[in-house]
Amino acid sequence: MNNKKSLFIGSAIFLIALFVIAVFVYNNAKREAIESMAAENMKVFVRDYSPTYGDENAKVYLTEFLDPECESCRALYPEVKNILKEYKGKVQLVVRYAPFHKNSKVAIKALEAARIQGKYWEALEKLFHYQPFWGNHHNPKPELIFEYLLQMGLDMEKLRADMESSKITDMIEQDMKDLRQLNVRGTPTFFVNGKPLEQFGIPSLKKLIESEVKSIY
Repeated sequence: MNNKKSLFIGSAIFLIALFVIAVFVYNNAKREAIESMAAENMKVFVRDYSPTYGDENAKVYLTEFLDPECESCRALYPEVKNILKEYKGKVQLVVRYAPFHKNSKVAIKALEAARIQGKYWEALEKLFHYQPFWGNHHNPKPELIFEYLLQMGLDMEKLRADMESSKITDMIEQDMKDLRQLNVRGTPTFFVNGKPLEQFGIPSLKKLIESEVKSIY
């Protein structure tokens, strides 16, 4: 009886160890595939049309796939800005869209229409600030987006017209193609010069950025 029990426990431990090794190998292969993709084609991480924040000559690209309706994106946005201040002149933020929530595309189109009027970042911060109201997952009110953007002195008639631009629609569709290629399944998802953030969190993000900055500057 004891031999059978020992055999069963030994087999269970072996299977667990095998599973852990398989997961490690899979994750390592996925990371290497993404890094190889970055070396061959940085466009999948940084598109010419993407909004950027920071020194345009910075050599470290912090690519963030975000959703304006994502609560975690809202919470981490101030932390991301602090990182950019800390590495001023060396790191620039590249925004890519991952419209996973119901009203995300409305918000994204409004943001891009605001960018045409030169107020993209102000609009993003405004929508993040009021996100609990317009983007409440239990009772969303996307129509409030226009009330909040009106406070910024935007030409709302032009904004609504620009939101229907095929250029904005094409941009969103391209971002969605890229996120599928990169296997982005949640927001925010970060890449630093094409290198994926393996452990989610600001400390891990800072560590990856610091490593990349040191390797370049």
